[in-house]
Amino acid sequence: MDDKGLMRLKGVQDVFHKELGAIYEKEEIDSFFYVLIEAYYTVTRMQLALRPDYKVANYDVILNALRLLKKEQPIQYILGDMEFYGLPFKVNNDVLIPRPETEELVEWVIKQVDNKQQTANNYTILDIGTGSGCIAVSLAKSLPKVKVYALDVSKEALKIAEQNAELNNVAIEFIEANILDTETFNSDFKNLKFDIIVSNPPYVREQEKEFMKPNVINNEPHLALFVKDEKPLQFYEAITQFALGNLKDKGLLFFEINEYLGNDMIQLLKKNNFNNIKLKQDIFKKDRMIKGEKTNE
Repeated sequence: MDDKGLMRLKGVQDVFHKELGAIYEKEEIDSFFYVLIEAYYTVTRMQLALRPDYKVANYDVILNALRLLKKEQPIQYILGDMEFYGLPFKVNNDVLIPRPETEELVEWVIKQVDNKQQTANNYTILDIGTGSGCIAVSLAKSLPKVKVYALDVSKEALKIAEQNAELNNVAIEFIEANILDTETFNSDFKNLKFDIIVSNPPYVREQEKEFMKPNVINNEPHLALFVKDEKPLQFYEAITQFALGNLKDKGLLFFEINEYLGNDMIQLLKKNNFNNIKLKQDIFKKDRMIKGEKTNE
């Protein structure tokens, strides 16, 4: 710091490495630092490289972010926003941080809806367990003629999802309900039928916690992450039963899934008479998505 109360950003970067070196890899620390200086000071990595003596006055804000990173708080929660499918989203610890593999699920759904279907009357999509609204908002933005509904059990999550719909200027009908409660099937959706139902429900088994990073375990909502070891398909079974009554004929059911339970999911959909079942891998070659088509009644 100089006598004018300014601090060199390169000096702050050195402090980041000193304070975080025992927790994160060097490249990850640099990534945190460059994201933060662009968010807080509109200084890019290239600009700092060209002006290594760049100084800032409001350095408390980045040092506070450093303090939170040291506690292994996700940078997305520190900043309060992130990008998903090319769109801005607000996030906090009431919702999961959207993952790149979920973008692949969104892309897969969009590719199933052609322009002719979009313009058809009453073409509808339901996102179950919407969380931040990342799936529903991205679909509504990409398919503007489709009516999108989004459901979640968490009132707090729905508040964030509603903010994200407004932020991205899309109209979504949000529903607070518990998909595990069969009364939901007969009340909130009595007269609704959907062309597509999509869900990224809780699917991490408790036995898998030991393989997860502390910043996920200690910050992201467990309600949206974990299922009991003895009931790993609890949400998938409930949503599949719901889909049998609430998908239109030839309607499509999409899931993001636990990479270890692909065969179990195939059997679940087959047992419930879904056709044209396809298991799809993500960019990391993990079984991550599945699609089925409802049989004609």
